[in-house]
Amino acid sequence: MIKEYFNNYFLHMSDVTFDMRTNEAKYHRRNAEPWCVTLVDTGEETMTGGRLARVREHLQGGPFCLTYGDGVGDVDIAATIAFHREHGRLATMTVVQPPGRFGAVTVNDDNGVSSFQEKPDGDGAWINGGFFVLEPEAIDYIKGDETTWEAEPLRALARAGQLAAYRHAGFWQPMDTLRDRNLLEELWRSGQAPWKVW
Repeated sequence: MIKEYFNNYFLHMSDVTFDMRTNEAKYHRRNAEPWCVTLVDTGEETMTGGRLARVREHLQGGPFCLTYGDGVGDVDIAATIAFHREHGRLATMTVVQPPGRFGAVTVNDDNGVSSFQEKPDGDGAWINGGFFVLEPEAIDYIKGDETTWEAEPLRALARAGQLAAYRHAGFWQPMDTLRDRNLLEELWRSGQAPWKVW
């Protein structure tokens, strides 16, 4: 399905002549982005770190971007890459502050409620936003297929002083639950999707 998406995308963004006799296609006006997309089957059981290690041979040197694809944001990718190049570490993690999800209650010693605020801002903690800029050498922190990127590799990079945080204060929303999906779909349908920056 993903292969067909990219194939259809390219065809719909170009003028094409098909020579049915020779089975050749000639592309005329190409309006697609100048991207090179490589699709790699990394295996059903391979964890996130293992998947990253399996695509290393396709990386062309220098920093590259990584995302999980299970969240959206209006992250300025060019600024993230520039930040990564400035600090000189192996890895940059975009960090975000998620909004509060539930009403916050302050309870006194006698069980009286002294304050209530519906869906306040988050607790101020920065969390992994799921967008990274990495040097290929960061992949050396991955042991094998069973390695989860979010576990030992990120902890080891942090211990080694090789992980930097790019603070994103704009829109960010995960899509982990049905509630998340419904929210994102409604934003898209209403034309209010903050992550649509094109």
